[in-house]
Amino acid sequence: MTDQVYLVKPNIKLEKEYLEFYEEWKVSGEKLAPSVIRKAPSDFAGMVDYFLNNEKGINLPEGWVHNSTYWLVNENNRVLGATNIRHELTERLYNSEGHIGCGIRPSERRKGFGTKILSLSLEKMHELGISKVLVTCNEGNVGSERAILKNGGKEDVSYTEENGNVVKRFWIDLERMEPNRQVWC
Repeated sequence: MTDQVYLVKPNIKLEKEYLEFYEEWKVSGEKLAPSVIRKAPSDFAGMVDYFLNNEKGINLPEGWVHNSTYWLVNENNRVLGATNIRHELTERLYNSEGHIGCGIRPSERRKGFGTKILSLSLEKMHELGISKVLVTCNEGNVGSERAILKNGGKEDVSYTEENGNVVKRFWIDLERMEPNRQVWC
């Protein structure tokens, strides 16, 4: 990974860059991750407001918790990925989704950005005062599992969803991490 990257809150200044990110993912035919970015950007300003309101707890969909969405961008403002940080866990989040959901656009995978976006997300969790973080991935998602392990993930009991999908669950203890590190690994 050669690019300097950082997390930014969704904003209308990055509309062109986000739409390129979104379209690349849609064309790939893969499921967009994290799930909040499945919201169609046809009303871009409305979508940005939706993300920012979720963080404030305004008009949350039923069963949702306060959550913060960030985009991973490089020095040229290219949107490389997205992360959604849930401020608490419901039973559904505890079983299969965890505190953090991340995704990297298809053309930018296998470059270390998955590890980096999780690392930066863990820093945000630390800022929220959450010291034990649950991160999950589907069984067989080797890239995500590798990023979780590199960031200190300790495997817990897996959860099997009603459809048979096995979700691997990992805990990351931020109290055991060295504070103020660039990468939590």
